[in-house]
Amino acid sequence: MTIGKASKALGLSIGHMRKLDRDGVLVPNKSPAGTRYYTQEQLDEYIRRPKRRPTRIVIGYCRVSSSKQKDDLSRQVENIRNYLSAQGKPFEIIQDIGSGINYSKPGLQQLIRRITAGEVDKVVVFYKDRLLRFGYEILEYVASLYGTSIEVIDNTPKEEQQELVEDLVQIITVFSCRLQGKRANKARKVVKELVQDLESPVETD
Repeated sequence: MTIGKASKALGLSIGHMRKLDRDGVLVPNKSPAGTRYYTQEQLDEYIRRPKRRPTRIVIGYCRVSSSKQKDDLSRQVENIRNYLSAQGKPFEIIQDIGSGINYSKPGLQQLIRRITAGEVDKVVVFYKDRLLRFGYEILEYVASLYGTSIEVIDNTPKEEQQELVEDLVQIITVFSCRLQGKRANKARKVVKELVQDLESPVETD
């Protein structure tokens, strides 16, 4: 059969059929003029052949809460790159700037899309809260369903006070926006007092 009929039978484009020929995957018979002809046996053999899975890579994920922390982001990227380079496996690095409780960050959404597409073997972060401050275990479970593991390089308890302030303020602000009147004013007052308390220096004896 001609390449046109063969491509329809396999559900592939003619361009892809030509690529399979060049790659030696599905090589047709050719007339003296170079016209490609396929037999049904060739198509059946191609269909039965196990399809090679795409190469899964490691992704290093780096995040800071605000653009004021770009120097910290650069250090994260450099350290993650050095760590992954030493392992000798294909990897990419995704960077994000945004709160640890913001699930709409473009880098995080890209990471989730690639995990669910089966493209990611492992995600590497320095600290758990670099990935998510809340909901880390849920993302870890979802990743496991697609055969993706999450590696945390440093599990030492870590507290970034300014980032914690920003995340807590964002949580309260989201809920206070749903309130009206006196309840909204009270919520805004709580936010203000919370910021003042967390940013004030701690007195020691």
